[in-house]
Amino acid sequence: MSQHLSDRIQSLPTSATLAMAAKARELKEQGKDIIGLSLGEPDFNTPEFIKDAAIKAVEDNYNSYSPVDGYGDLKEAVCLKFKRDNNLEYKPSQIVVSAGAKQSIANIAQVLLNPGDEVLLPAPYWVSYSAITILSEATYVEIPSSIETDFKITPEQLEAAITPKTKMIFFNSPNNPSGTIYTEKEYRALAAVLENYPDIFILSDEIYEHINYGEEVFSFAAIPSMYDRTITVNGVAKAFAMTGWRIGYIGAPEWIAKACTKMQGQITSGANCIAQRATITALEAPVSKIQYMVDEFQTRRDLVLSLLGEIEGFKLNVPKGAFYVFPDVSAFFGRTIKGSKIENASDFALLLLAEANVATVTGEAFGSPDCLRISYAASEENIRKAISRIKEVLS
Repeated sequence: MSQHLSDRIQSLPTSATLAMAAKARELKEQGKDIIGLSLGEPDFNTPEFIKDAAIKAVEDNYNSYSPVDGYGDLKEAVCLKFKRDNNLEYKPSQIVVSAGAKQSIANIAQVLLNPGDEVLLPAPYWVSYSAITILSEATYVEIPSSIETDFKITPEQLEAAITPKTKMIFFNSPNNPSGTIYTEKEYRALAAVLENYPDIFILSDEIYEHINYGEEVFSFAAIPSMYDRTITVNGVAKAFAMTGWRIGYIGAPEWIAKACTKMQGQITSGANCIAQRATITALEAPVSKIQYMVDEFQTRRDLVLSLLGEIEGFKLNVPKGAFYVFPDVSAFFGRTIKGSKIENASDFALLLLAEANVATVTGEAFGSPDCLRISYAASEENIRKAISRIKEVLS
């Protein structure tokens, strides 16, 4: 019956991360001991002080539809957070709260993109950027990078990628999947190129900002010439271990915020009322209250790099943020391992799932076909066990 489906849905790729997670679940149900290093989800519980705020919201009878763009006091808290953490001045009228940062990004794409527009995606990029662009009937253009450049693009590459059809560029720092963080100097150099193209808008996805390892995270909108063209996206999923609470938000020029509210009003309306009340407490708390999670992620990062460094063929850089390593595994291409011919990163990921019972994600999904994403949002025990299995298979 697939012939009855719309061209839109048939052109849409399945999320590679979710597909690998589904495959891993299927194997688990068959009795296989699968270790999942594929999903970008903290393995911590939501902090107690945030859960307490949610319980109080239930007891205070927050159970009605919330405003489409979010509760007023939550938008005030978002403004204070932007000022405190990012030196960005936003008014509540510039804030829109959504059901996760993914919906925030989808709203932005839907209200700004037209058929034929081009979106620049510095690679590697989060898998949903390309899919969201396709859904908006626009075209995405990859700007490649490699592990040798710490997965960063140059101003010269950006200039070369711009065409008369370019409408947006998506930046993501700290980056999923590479953990790369652009410095203020690097962002300003890219902004100097964009200053010559006033009709290009910038989406700055900063969802991982608090998960950084001593590297300052700089907001693109803090560059004065970029403020009126940049939409800053953030949320509470990653840093506060609140993935299932589904709260994201944007700070944007007011006319874009109004358009996103209009779009959201016809799709989901306001985000979950209890989760919004809990998010106020999360954002108003000092960042130090979640430092214990960041410290643990850094310990795990160092462990993963140490263990993978013992396996010949894994080319590694040192991620400065997020909770992924993104090794170049192209040294294994062309080899036959356990009877399987490895032609690309997808073959390699499937080999690790079938032979090592370890779920990872191919870099092809992120626009970097030589690489593999490994999440260390897992216990130290599972990390050690998984990499030991990988080492055994590849030996």
